Amino acid sequence: MTTDVDRSTLRANYVAAWATGVGIGLAAFMVTWIIANRLTAMLMSVPAGPILAMALAILTGTGLAIRQGIRLSRPYRRP
Repeated sequence: MTTDVDRSTLRANYVAAWATGVGIGLAAFMVTWIIANRLTAMLMSVPAGPILAMALAILTGTGLAIRQGIRLSRPYRRP
């Protein structure tokens, strides 16, 4: 049997794990955007390069945020 304090602690840890996952995803988004924008600027014209870099950064950041959120919150899910 769990008490209310245990449930609230469990929920807080779950939310904190997801927040950490989102933070990791945002960091990956920024790094991907910086690197991809530099590379595509050298290889492509002005409108296509940044658009491709942004699309790649969005996909990378979103995917990593979801993956890390699931991985980090797994121990805190309700049984």
